[in-house]
Amino acid sequence: MLASMNEIFPSAAAGMFGRRQRRTRGPRMPVTVLTGFLGAGKTTLLRRFLETPEGQGTAVVVNEFGSAGIDDALIRESADETVLLGNGCLCCITRTDLQHTLRRLVIERERGEIPDFKRIVIETSGLADPSPILQTFATDRALGEVFHLDVVLTVVDAVGGLDTLGWSAEARKQAILADRLVITKTDIAGAGAADALAAQLRKLNAGAEILQASMGALDPTRFIEPAADPRSPFVAEATHSDGIGSFVLMPQHPMPWSVFARAMDVLVTMRGSDLLRVKGFLDVEGCQGPVVVQFVQHLAHPPVELTAWPDGNRQSRVVFITRNISEAQVRDLFKAMRALV
Repeated sequence: MLASMNEIFPSAAAGMFGRRQRRTRGPRMPVTVLTGFLGAGKTTLLRRFLETPEGQGTAVVVNEFGSAGIDDALIRESADETVLLGNGCLCCITRTDLQHTLRRLVIERERGEIPDFKRIVIETSGLADPSPILQTFATDRALGEVFHLDVVLTVVDAVGGLDTLGWSAEARKQAILADRLVITKTDIAGAGAADALAAQLRKLNAGAEILQASMGALDPTRFIEPAADPRSPFVAEATHSDGIGSFVLMPQHPMPWSVFARAMDVLVTMRGSDLLRVKGFLDVEGCQGPVVVQFVQHLAHPPVELTAWPDGNRQSRVVFITRNISEAQVRDLFKAMRALV
């Protein structure tokens, strides 16, 4: 597979991308890898960064766990694979090979098929082990001639992050591989929570810079500033925790808010610790736009109604990422609650 993808770089004489370049190429393109466990606040942090002058001209590659993309639709205004954001940034959603995606972006930029960009941010799935991404940049010579990995930024939330680090091998791996660790949700965490989390993070990764971000606000230079001491990409693999799965609820008709809210109350009360992430767009009776719903274990974010559906598709789609909670159990709960209400 790797050999076939490298065929688009046939020789130096033919040009780095299999064709003559339209303009002289400058230094290698910087890449930021944005990682962090489910619900840590990666998307909020990214959206705030893209609104800054430093975020202009950024290509965003989003990779989600599950069959329906939610984070990418929140970041951008279209469901097309590659679109131009209103702030001059580019967004690409991929569930295919990262190497192929990056090369395709550069080739299309050189051909003038997509707008120019000056850096790439890769937002990983909340369940992703980032080490394969780091290994890709370290071992793929052709890719390394074009891109340079500047920083691995790992987001950990102050509300549930300490507990998650205790049971999740993925969360610990994300922290260990980070150049910078960003503690989020400090505005809603209990007293001392951020300090306790920072102490644990220092045990896992003493060399990383630890920052705090409230409401996604972070000095944009810390998002892109190259790391002084890059992490080693070669770290032992971690497997997904037992029982973690993903499914999508896509009700065909608008749902009364009381049905959804009460069903989620039951889930949070009875299985909150296993409700790793719930996030999506809900078509609620009486609402013109979609209602964005988000839950992270026992924490429920206030619902927000958007002015319009980001991708024009009015279909509800709510992604559940759970531990030992089946899709059938959740569907039966909603069915029973609808009948009762």
